[in-house]
Amino acid sequence: MAKTLSEDLRSRVVAAVQAGSSRRAAAERFGIGVATAIRWMRVFRTTGMVSAQPRGGDLRSHRIEAFREVILCAIDTRTDITLAELTAMLKREHGASFAISTVHRFLARHRITLKKSHARRRAGQAGRGKQAPSLVRCAA
Repeated sequence: MAKTLSEDLRSRVVAAVQAGSSRRAAAERFGIGVATAIRWMRVFRTTGMVSAQPRGGDLRSHRIEAFREVILCAIDTRTDITLAELTAMLKREHGASFAISTVHRFLARHRITLKKSHARRRAGQAGRGKQAPSLVRCAA
């Protein structure tokens, strides 16, 4: 994503267009895209401002934040609940559809980690039991 251009450049483009230059001529003169000059002038005419709008940010986390207490209660009830089970529970009981990654980001944002128990550890190698005790050689 491109960086935000300076407010000084924006005001010079707006001033040039207001002085009688076309938007295309102002864009060429200041080395910006034609669409950019047109967009800046549209914003200036509607709001009277030349400053850039805020960029980025989270626009959708409020959806899952509405279910904060439900998720925390489900985790307290079943400490070994999986992300897939949490998403299925939200869909089934509340009609709210979230991706597993959204639930994961919610938990990470609230610093909630779900640790695996001993029962869920990876299985050992097939066909190998306990290691035999090491041999002790006695002096004869």
